[in-house]
Amino acid sequence: MHQPDRPWQIVSRRLRRAMLLAGAAVALAGCTSLTNMGLDSDLSPSARPVIADNVRTGRLARIGAAQHPRILASYGGEYSDTRLERMVAGIVGRLVTVSDNPSQVYQVSILDTPVINAFALPGGYLYVSRGLLAVANDSAELGAVIAHEMAHVTANHGVLRQQREAEAVLASRVVSEVLSDKAAGERALARGKVALAQFSRNQELEADAIGIAAMGEAGFDPYAAADFQQAMSAFNAFRSGSSAQENSLDFLSTHPSTPQRVSLALGHARKLGAPGTVGERDRNAYLAGIDGMLFGDSPDEGYVRGNTYAHAELGIAFEFPAGFEIENRPEAVLAARASDGAGIRFDGVDVPSTQALTDYLLSGWVEGLDRSSVRATKVNGLDAAVARATVGRWAFDVTVVRGPAQVYRVLVAVPVGSAALEPLAQNSRTGFRLLSDAEKAELKPLRIRVVRAGAGDTVDTLSRTMLGSTDRAGFFRVLNGLEPDERLVPGAYYKTVTY
Repeated sequence: MHQPDRPWQIVSRRLRRAMLLAGAAVALAGCTSLTNMGLDSDLSPSARPVIADNVRTGRLARIGAAQHPRILASYGGEYSDTRLERMVAGIVGRLVTVSDNPSQVYQVSILDTPVINAFALPGGYLYVSRGLLAVANDSAELGAVIAHEMAHVTANHGVLRQQREAEAVLASRVVSEVLSDKAAGERALARGKVALAQFSRNQELEADAIGIAAMGEAGFDPYAAADFQQAMSAFNAFRSGSSAQENSLDFLSTHPSTPQRVSLALGHARKLGAPGTVGERDRNAYLAGIDGMLFGDSPDEGYVRGNTYAHAELGIAFEFPAGFEIENRPEAVLAARASDGAGIRFDGVDVPSTQALTDYLLSGWVEGLDRSSVRATKVNGLDAAVARATVGRWAFDVTVVRGPAQVYRVLVAVPVGSAALEPLAQNSRTGFRLLSDAEKAELKPLRIRVVRAGAGDTVDTLSRTMLGSTDRAGFFRVLNGLEPDERLVPGAYYKTVTY
């Protein structure tokens, strides 16, 4: 979100602020591969968190407290499920007793988002998404995530990173301002970013080592850390349609590559014993905890089904053109096409019913607007207005449509000079429509449903009712961490996705 050539950062001042806020939240998410959080099993679930004075007071607490509301807003709020929270709390309770700082109190938030993410803030604020909970396969794998994030907190990694960032910026300012050498200042800042990236990777590896040791001491299978990394990598590859893995370490990446991280995690686990001889997995208790949990998009955010976004309460639907990867975020639905860099943003805003849509386009929120291109039109029988804009190397088509309760915006972006703008704009703007009552009634959230395999069950039989992917058998395997030829165990429990 911080790259200067992203179209949504330049088309609109208002949109830019929203996107930068979302980008700031992502930047805080130091562990896109790890975390969930809970409290001791004797404490209340996160809907009514018990927070000790050492979390509420002090500089670290103030940092976490200031960011906490922003994190919740950026990730769809908190997912409330008492049974799920208590399951997580039990795992956390075991890890707290063996941590380097057993007096540290944590506040757990399960984020209501399908994005696989987990991270920690200074002062004991830990976050895990329900998307991550869906991918984990047992208590030990979730324990690996939690132990990793607790290690970040106890090692003060967040504060140390802030100090390094400040040092890098200061160094560049000294060179560019004090010594009046802008080019040298830019080189100093670039060196600082490389050093910071390496520092962040080292923090991740340090947290892995601390977390795996804590897992073993708490009685969890330490090999679960590597298993979760592999499960998450396989799930992401399945979702993106690619089996390719990153085999090299990008020098600007803040995280070690998955193969490297798995290898190091296995090395740490071997110090505690051979596979299958140490710790427990506690799979059944974990699956019981996530049984019935929402999977994918929530009703409040609307649903992406195939190429279509639909929201029952708002009564609207928007169909994206084929070939776009769609991401449903709290602030907007975004889509990108890798083949030519085209992008689409769909969102809704409040506009007075007395304000003409052409006047709204001319009101100043679109930068680079070609005022002569603004015109009124109709989209599937609804009042609408369209315009064109150009900013930097991006060309935009902007469509606004008046719906029942809001005005909806469709922003299409392509590189300047691309012949794709007109056909893509025509295709996109006609994708907006109102839902019928029957269509609204049919929209339901997907949920994790845990089933028990019978003596004759196979992947094909249990995945027959799976929703969420056209490749039902492949989806079942990756969701349950199964190898391509691995068979089901009669009597064992497995995750499915259905209504």
